[in-house]
Amino acid sequence: MTFLSKRRLLVLAAMILGAFSALFLIAPLTTKAQSNNEETYRQLTLFGDVFQRVREDYVEEVADQDLVEAAINGMLTSLDPHSAYLPDDNFQKMQVQTRGKFGGLGIEVTMENGFVKVVSPIDDTPADKAGILPEDLIISVDGESIVGLTLNDAVEKLRGPIGSNVKISVQRAQDEPFEVNIIRDEIKIRSVRTRLYETIGYIRITTFSEQTSPGLQKAMDDLQAETAEGLTGLVLDLRNNPGGLLSEAIRVSDAFLEKGEIVSTRGRGKNDIQHAYARPGDISDGLPIVVLINSGSASASEIVAGALKDHRRAVVMGTRSFGKGSVQTITPMPGHGAMRLTTALYFTPSGVSIQAKGISPDIEVALARIEKLEGGLVREEDLRGALDNQEGGAESTEDNTASAEPKDPIEIDYQLARAVDLLRGLSVFNALSSKS
Repeated sequence: MTFLSKRRLLVLAAMILGAFSALFLIAPLTTKAQSNNEETYRQLTLFGDVFQRVREDYVEEVADQDLVEAAINGMLTSLDPHSAYLPDDNFQKMQVQTRGKFGGLGIEVTMENGFVKVVSPIDDTPADKAGILPEDLIISVDGESIVGLTLNDAVEKLRGPIGSNVKISVQRAQDEPFEVNIIRDEIKIRSVRTRLYETIGYIRITTFSEQTSPGLQKAMDDLQAETAEGLTGLVLDLRNNPGGLLSEAIRVSDAFLEKGEIVSTRGRGKNDIQHAYARPGDISDGLPIVVLINSGSASASEIVAGALKDHRRAVVMGTRSFGKGSVQTITPMPGHGAMRLTTALYFTPSGVSIQAKGISPDIEVALARIEKLEGGLVREEDLRGALDNQEGGAESTEDNTASAEPKDPIEIDYQLARAVDLLRGLSVFNALSSKS
């Protein structure tokens, strides 16, 4: 192939990918880039050779755009599990998701050693209702293996029309793979939910979308209005929250901090550092806070947990978080989707990187289901040979039979129960201290 034909192929790639490929051809070069100019073009010539050979000799005809997009995506996905090329339809779906309403199964996934790994199911979605758990590996979709596919391709196979059925094969820990049938549905994310346990407020944040910070303020207002005595503590539940918008994570952290750094991002260059700081004002008026996290808490969730922990604004309870501490920059390519590239890492206020390590809780509490004995706890009257009450009186009318369905999540959620107990104990201690 002549140099001219190779050059035409490079121009064709630039036309398809717009600004992305143009970085190689027309962007101003730094001194270092200029010194490597000859080697760079040698590699691009190799790309041109392979491209042309595929066009001419591959057993089936393939569109030039498909070849170039696949090459670009291969380059990006080889860097890390989160960098990728997003075709236009994928880019549009991603933008819809950040606004809190989209179609699918309701799971956040990533790639790990060629497997699609569940970061977290989203509350009340088809995947959540089907029992999908953080760290599950999805190995096939409708009988077709997805091991080794790119993340985008695997996600596309999981998507489908609302109301359609999909059968996925799941590998959980060391167990044998099992199949789960899930009906796809429109995913309407209710980003913030609340519940009140006497004077302990509970706020569950399921994801960090554009709805989150306004929803948080409304949640606090509602909780304050529900209790005449006033709130004495707050549980902020970030478990199985896969993350979302960095800007929303900063706003949520800022809502509980009066001052100080929230998070910093550090890129490749020495000067490529950005800091986000809290502004005065605490929507909880200094209430004691327990933040719940687990292995499904990722990215934006870890930013919030890390900021509140480092500033000693909250006790973090649960298990170690996922460890997704990288920043992806989305660069739109007009008419050709977008490029998602990892450009920086997150650091907590104390300077600790979240990447791969996650946030360790102050108090480690493993997930455990609280089982209630059928018929309730054993009492004296239940023991064989127990003495009768000689004074008589009315018999207890308390129903000891456990209901088939718990009335409240705290009855079966050990981590939540521990968090509420901690805040109740702190409230009692403070009340006693104030009297002494």
